[in-house]
Amino acid sequence: MVIRTARLDLIAATAEHLRAEDNPQLLGELLQAEVPEGWPPGSYDRDAIDFFLAKAIEGGEAVIGWYAWYAVRRPVAGERASLVAAVGYFGPPSGDGTVEIGYSVVPSARNQGYATEAAEALTRRALALPGVERVTAEAHDTNVSSIRALLRCGFRRTGPGREEGHSRYERRRFNSTG
Repeated sequence: MVIRTARLDLIAATAEHLRAEDNPQLLGELLQAEVPEGWPPGSYDRDAIDFFLAKAIEGGEAVIGWYAWYAVRRPVAGERASLVAAVGYFGPPSGDGTVEIGYSVVPSARNQGYATEAAEALTRRALALPGVERVTAEAHDTNVSSIRALLRCGFRRTGPGREEGHSRYERRRFNSTG
């Protein structure tokens, strides 16, 4: 499963992809992209990878697309395709129609609009599906880039997040731009 945006191919992670996370060469081959030094980025850490792998194994084909995605920048100016971010959902919609997204961009690709582009694509995908009423995300109050990305995607701050110093943001189906 792939979502194409202006510059990115968002590739839904399978169990095979997630198992390859410990081998950047293999992961790169599977994604047909360069895996940057220091992968995985930020909050997409070993615990997140293990969580997504467990969900992929447990749910099989039915859950592909509801957890981790890889944001691959398509080739530009003679460069190879490059893995720029880990993005995704925290799972299928909850009973009240809520889907939560998250993203973590590699340091060398930050402040280039990739988080905004990927978050918008995931949000539009979710809001286009039956039963999804809102998409939420959380950001640390000092993470200006992440907050800016959410605001550009039409999210509004709705209150404190689950962790100290984080805020929760939401975009509802009715205020969706697409």
